[in-house]
Amino acid sequence: MNEQSDILVQKLEKHSDKETFNCFSHITLCALDIICETAMGKNIYAQSNSDSEYVKAVYRMSDIIHRRQKMPWFWSDLVYYVFGEGRKHNRNLKILHSFTESVSNNFVIRLDSLSSDSDTDHTVKKKRKAFLDMLLNATDEQGNCLSQENIREEVDTFMFEGHDTTAAAMNWAIHLLGSHPEEQRKVHKELDEVFGTSDRPVSMEDLKRLRYLECVIKESLRLFPSVPFFGRTFCEDCNINGFKVPKGANAIIIPYALHRDPRHFPDPEEFRPERFLPENSSKRHPFAFVPFSAGLRNCIGQRFALMEEKVILSKILRHFQVEAKQQRDELRLVGELILRPESGILIQLTKRTQKLMPEVPTLLQVLEDHPSSR
Repeated sequence: MNEQSDILVQKLEKHSDKETFNCFSHITLCALDIICETAMGKNIYAQSNSDSEYVKAVYRMSDIIHRRQKMPWFWSDLVYYVFGEGRKHNRNLKILHSFTESVSNNFVIRLDSLSSDSDTDHTVKKKRKAFLDMLLNATDEQGNCLSQENIREEVDTFMFEGHDTTAAAMNWAIHLLGSHPEEQRKVHKELDEVFGTSDRPVSMEDLKRLRYLECVIKESLRLFPSVPFFGRTFCEDCNINGFKVPKGANAIIIPYALHRDPRHFPDPEEFRPERFLPENSSKRHPFAFVPFSAGLRNCIGQRFALMEEKVILSKILRHFQVEAKQQRDELRLVGELILRPESGILIQLTKRTQKLMPEVPTLLQVLEDHPSSR
C-alpha cells in the first residue's frame, strides 16, 4: 500500500499548483494496483500502464455487466449472445480468466520448487503472502483443496469488488475535504501529530492513531456509499411495520437513503465527521450505517478497505492541500456497479508548506536501540 501510494503522490505532483484536474482515474488505478498485488501477489503496473490489456478488460467488463443489468430483455443468455454483447462479454472474460489462471499456475510451480529447497521455511516466512496463497492452501472439512475454477472465482471477486469500491470512497472523501476546509485542517493537524515532518511509510500503529481521518472516511461513506444498493432474500415470514413479508421475497436496501434518516443522523446532508467519534456513535442503531452491508453476508474486505483508504488518503494529505472545484449539485451521481460522479472529481492541489523529510531518530531512540553507545 505504501509503495503504490508513493507512486500515486508522484503522479499527483505533476498536477499540483497548476491546474484543475480529474483525480478519479488516478486513485482508481492506484487501488487496482494494490488489490491485484494483494489478491494475486503480482503487480500489473496499472498506474504506469493504464493501457494494458488486463486493465482495459477490467473496466470493459464493469461497463458490460452494468448495461446488461439495465436491460431485462438481455437477461436471457440466448437473447444476449445472439443480439446483445455476449461475444464481447466472453472475449473480455477470457482475458481476465487467462490472467488469473496464469498467475495461479505460476504460483503453484513456484511453491513446488520451493518445497524441494532445504531453506523453504525460511523463504516462505520472508515472502509477503497474497490472498492467492491462502486459497491454494485452503481445504474443506474433508481435506479437499479448492478447484482451479473455485480459486479463479474467488480472486476475480476480490479483484472486482476490492478496487472500484475503495477508489470511489477515497474520491468522495477527497471531494468532501476539498469542499470543507475546516475539516481538512483537522485532518492535517492529526497527520502532523502522527507523522510530524517525516515522509516515512505508514505503519499499523499509525493507522490506529488516525482516528479523525477514519471518521472522515465513514462520514464520506454515509453521504456517498460506494455500493448504491444490495439485495437480500427473506428466509422466513416476518412482519415489518405491520406488513407481512413472506418467505422467499426479495428486499432491496438502498444505503444512500438509509444513511439520511434524520432520526439517526440529524441534518443528514451536512458533512460532519464528528458523528463517528465513539462518544457520538456508541448508542446508534447498528444497522443505521451499512456501507459494507450487514449481517452474515456483509463485506469480507471491509477492514482491508478502511486500512487501504487510510493509507492512501494520509499519503495524499501529508503532501497536499485539496480544493474541490465542483459544488455537490454539479456532481450528478450515477448509480452503476458503484456510486460515481458522472464527470469525475475535479480538484486543485497545492503542495503543503512544511517540507516532508525522512524521519531522523532522536538521541534517546539511538541510545535505546544501541545501549553500547551510551
